Amino acid sequence: MGIEGKVIAITGASSGIGEAAAVMLAERGARVVLGARRIDRLQALASRIHSVGGQVAVVRMDVKRRSDVQQLVTLACERFGQLDVLINNAGIGPISLIEDLQVEDWEEMIDVNLKGFLYGIAAALPVFREQGSGHFVNIVSTAGLRIVPLQAVYAGTKNAVRTISEGLRQEAGDKLRVTAISPGFIYTDFAESMTNPEVKAQTLAARDKMAISPDAIARAIAFAIDQPSDVDVNEIVVRPTAQG
Repeated sequence: MGIEGKVIAITGASSGIGEAAAVMLAERGARVVLGARRIDRLQALASRIHSVGGQVAVVRMDVKRRSDVQQLVTLACERFGQLDVLINNAGIGPISLIEDLQVEDWEEMIDVNLKGFLYGIAAALPVFREQGSGHFVNIVSTAGLRIVPLQAVYAGTKNAVRTISEGLRQEAGDKLRVTAISPGFIYTDFAESMTNPEVKAQTLAARDKMAISPDAIARAIAFAIDQPSDVDVNEIVVRPTAQG
């Protein structure tokens, strides 16, 4: 059925990849349901979408709370009568050397990147089963494909998402679709969660040198959703050409 008319919920929708996907999918006729912690940015985004005739609903939420993620899915069903796609996009990356023992940062990445993603599955899967259709689009990372210093724990959380996505795909049967999309260096505010000033500065410098627009990932998301119902695009990797 393509994109037009589908109800698509997005976590982490207030900036970066989530924001770009919300705008692009709404432009293509989707009804978007957006969740994030920064409600002011969500409301501004909703106004942009409304101004060009799009249909949108927003809710303040934190993926660390299971009830918040459930609220996003419930809002989609109550406002639009269904949920066709859940984009598990929310993520953070306060990277550091393991020997720095930034345990609180490790816990935060596990809570947001992994548990938040699992809460999305727990909220949407029963809806998809009842409907007899549905699509999970899970944002992973190239950090899990090429392991480098500073990113071990972050990559671990993202590889867990990749592994669970594949297991879910195999269990899903012929009515549900599962897509894992791994972005490389994308121009977002990803570095804002970093607690090490030196690492943050290095990351921002690298971003300014090579990062590509979040629209690149939004196009990949749209491509996967736009396929016929019997076509499941399982994995997409999108990197800057300059990224090693």
